[in-house]
Amino acid sequence: MNSPPGMPTLYTVQEVADTLRVHARTVYTLIKRQEIKAIRIGTQWRVPENALFEFIEKGGWAAPRRQKRGEARQLTLPLDDLPKENPDD
Repeated sequence: MNSPPGMPTLYTVQEVADTLRVHARTVYTLIKRQEIKAIRIGTQWRVPENALFEFIEKGGWAAPRRQKRGEARQLTLPLDDLPKENPDD
């Protein structure tokens, strides 16, 4: 794709999907979650080249792991909210 001088190169969702070797639906999800910056032109999305490079440089996207049926969920405790013990008391 040749852009006029000074204009950013814009990629279609399918071109981004092909580059990242993922399904186009995955790219739409990344756009929706604002993990990849994109602009909407009419009914279509375009991803600027620099936004694609930025996404790749920051390490991409790790999809949340789905919990299997019957698998225990890992819970985290809000340890920062606990009162701090003072050894002088």
